[in-house]
Amino acid sequence: MIVADVSIIPIGVGESLSKYVKRVVEELRSSGLRVEVGAMSTVVEAKTLEEIFEAVKRAREVVFEMGAKRVYAIIRIDERRDKELSIESKISKIK
Repeated sequence: MIVADVSIIPIGVGESLSKYVKRVVEELRSSGLRVEVGAMSTVVEAKTLEEIFEAVKRAREVVFEMGAKRVYAIIRIDERRDKELSIESKISKIK
């Protein structure tokens, strides 16, 4: 599995971004991927990098459709090929 930390930020739409974040999370969840929402970003788990990129691509497009003229996206990817990786395995290491 691949674990990615995703932030999609509309620029120039005002102070409150919650309505945009809500729609982004809804779009990511509609992809069928595992999605965990955090206070500052969202974590997505997928089998392939293509699945993550496609989900992020659609989520960015939703923000543009809501009227944003500029969108800033940050994606951090953790991919291991030597052993199984998941959101739970990463969290369990620090508890």
